[in-house]
Amino acid sequence: MKIFVGLGNPGAKYAGNRHNIGFMAVDRIAADHGFSPWRRAHQGQMSEGRLGTEKVLLLKPETFMNLSGQSVRAAMDFYKLTPADVMVFHDELDLAPGKIRVKAEGGHAGHNGLRSMHQHLGADAYGRVRLGIGHPGHKDAVAAYVLHDFARDDQDWLDDLLRGISDGAAALAEGDSARFLNAVALRTAPPRSSTGDMRHKVRKSPEPTQDVTAAAPDDPRTPMQRLLDRFR
Repeated sequence: MKIFVGLGNPGAKYAGNRHNIGFMAVDRIAADHGFSPWRRAHQGQMSEGRLGTEKVLLLKPETFMNLSGQSVRAAMDFYKLTPADVMVFHDELDLAPGKIRVKAEGGHAGHNGLRSMHQHLGADAYGRVRLGIGHPGHKDAVAAYVLHDFARDDQDWLDDLLRGISDGAAALAEGDSARFLNAVALRTAPPRSSTGDMRHKVRKSPEPTQDVTAAAPDDPRTPMQRLLDRFR
């Protein structure tokens, strides 16, 4: 069994925030893969289902971002799981919008949700899916930036990213991060055909043009007469 955790803040006020892209990711997985309805459990919202060969619990902590680890720890203890069974989806300032990385260890880089996860699970014990949202350009603008909704111009890449995450979710649950990232890439950067359909590129040579004013050897008419006769 695995736990996929989406990080975010609860409530309609925060639903469209950049900080809530983790919630959006697990919501998309639940909707696309026929998971159970969300229910309250372990200080959060939980949904259950299967991804490939794995049973997976989806968890959205409702403790607010800076206490996310409490909810995850409670779910882990209830199901007798270890931090290695946990994969956390979270927003990442240091990646360009729409970029994605899978990480198995490292620091929290000031992310309050990850800081709480470190406190309750350990720094290098759980997996992470880093979802790029870009950086506002100055550290003083970060709080307002992450707590602001995605712009209208972001919707296309955001939808492609979430669809790709859902497409590759089974591979991620089975521990194949390379296949997972490839599934995302097929949505966010689909390959272009190098040749296309050659049938549409073959063009017939134009038919030779007939000179209607050219005279036969024994034709006594002038060129103008021949042209007029052509349209009678």
